[in-house]
Amino acid sequence: MTKLQPTAAAALEGGLRDGITLAVGGFGLSGIPADLIEAVRDSGVKDLTVVSNNMGVDGKGLGILIEAGQVRKVIASYVGENKLFAEQSLAGRLEVEFTPQGTLAERLRAGGAGIPAFYTRTGVGTLVAEGKPHEVFDGETYVQERAIRADVALVHAHTADTDGNLTYRYTARNFNPVIATAGLLTIAEAEVIVEPGALDPNHIVTPGVYVQRLVQASSRIKDIEQRTVRPRVMSVDAEPLAV
Repeated sequence: MTKLQPTAAAALEGGLRDGITLAVGGFGLSGIPADLIEAVRDSGVKDLTVVSNNMGVDGKGLGILIEAGQVRKVIASYVGENKLFAEQSLAGRLEVEFTPQGTLAERLRAGGAGIPAFYTRTGVGTLVAEGKPHEVFDGETYVQERAIRADVALVHAHTADTDGNLTYRYTARNFNPVIATAGLLTIAEAEVIVEPGALDPNHIVTPGVYVQRLVQASSRIKDIEQRTVRPRVMSVDAEPLAV
């Protein structure tokens, strides 16, 4: 049976409710499931706990959920470029659980693998480790981190087949694969959707067993958080060249 849904709203139907934990793939604005995020905003669901590397920027990506007042807590590795996120966090209006980036990735991977907790040296002796169990292994102190399982996981893929097998392109292969495995209900949007058997099995990153629903991603400009260019190089005998 095909997992393809007609719209992002249809793909989310029955999965959203107030107070759930929502894990969202992407890194800043790279590889984010933009259509699904907008559908979450339009649904009006609130009191969300959002798990993501960061919360995008003001007015884009997951930033639109903060602007809509739908987020109660964020589990992320940094505030990033989102000024409203930073303001609400500092004012105490938004609960934030900071997690080192590698630890966050492993918490999500562990959740998908059925591992309830693990130990890491990252964060020992810092605020990150306060209140958490510690153990000593081979003379080194480690802190216990709990796995993350999300009620709903949203990911963006480049190509998918209608069985839900996913491949990613370039930097969009960031947090998307681990978040896809960590959801009780995983919904993927994909730029290209093909029939079963069209994908090379050796290229599939997320097997379709992890994905329950799929939707065609809309064509849109892919935003960049910080656009930088190198300075022009002046040639003695030629016009300025853009490098």
